[in-house]
Amino acid sequence: MRTERNLTRLDRVFARLDREPERPAHLDVPRMSRHRVVLCGSTLAFYLAIVVAVLTTSWLVRFDWQVMFFRPYQQWPEIHAFLDYWVVLGQRGPTAVMVAAWLGWRSWRQHTLRPLLMFGAALLLLNATVGAAKIGMGRLGPHYATAIGSNEMWLGGDIFPSGHTANAVVTWGILAYMASTPRTRRYLSALSAVVSLSVGLTTVYLGTHWLSDVFLGWAAGLLILLALPWFEPLISRIEAAVLGLRDSWRARRAGTAALPGPVTAPVGVPAMVPQRPAAEESAPARETVGAARAGRPPAYLAPGPHTARSERTPVTPAGSRRPPHPDRVSRGTTSARPVAGG
Repeated sequence: MRTERNLTRLDRVFARLDREPERPAHLDVPRMSRHRVVLCGSTLAFYLAIVVAVLTTSWLVRFDWQVMFFRPYQQWPEIHAFLDYWVVLGQRGPTAVMVAAWLGWRSWRQHTLRPLLMFGAALLLLNATVGAAKIGMGRLGPHYATAIGSNEMWLGGDIFPSGHTANAVVTWGILAYMASTPRTRRYLSALSAVVSLSVGLTTVYLGTHWLSDVFLGWAAGLLILLALPWFEPLISRIEAAVLGLRDSWRARRAGTAALPGPVTAPVGVPAMVPQRPAAEESAPARETVGAARAGRPPAYLAPGPHTARSERTPVTPAGSRRPPHPDRVSRGTTSARPVAGG
């Protein structure tokens, strides 16, 4: 008796992937709706508020110092080893490789470059905005602070805003942004929020960032994710241009392959000449030979006017075998003398 194997959850996942269309016709692409514009404006206001609070050495700076003197890594040393590895989820290099591998597979599966292009645009915006803010404000971290209670601004540092936090928001948030259904986007948004919050708090635990650095990093990463729909038209044009170049290159390769050069037979092997039908060869072949005869005399004929054999006098090395005779006429002509009878 034959029994069928029960499908595991992994088998069902792969079966679902196999049934997925190669290029979905209707993707739920995020748009710059009014709700998103309001969120973007609120996040920008929060970003500016954090910057102003730090520049004016407000209560936020004092709270930064209180957290630093609390030294969380000394209060809970048992989780220090785990959080040393967990903070890697905010480092740009390893996370970019992992997310790019997943989005690259999605691009290959769906025959579209949009996932990779959107991820590249998000990383470019992240490096430009966060890097410029870090260099421009130059804040020192807790381990390098010079004066208790100061905001440590414009002293050559590069920690404000937190790069680990902003990178975690953008890198893991782009997975939610690229989700194909609203339900999947909600789940991935919640997951990326948890990861980015935990990575930001981990940097505070390790003493590498002020708490205000983490707040500004969250705002900086969220601003990039909220602004991505504005770049969708540009990404579509770039994708169309790249795919057009690919199609033209394939067309050139196909045209070159369709016109092969002359085939030469190997040495010692007679070349196989394809036979044409007799109806094809008859008329053109005779015309070609006739044209060749009219244009150039055959090689075996002597140059000059060609005469019949009966009109030519046999020639020997010693001269003609017939002596000249005035009454001799050529063969084929009628004699002028009367024929005697009798």
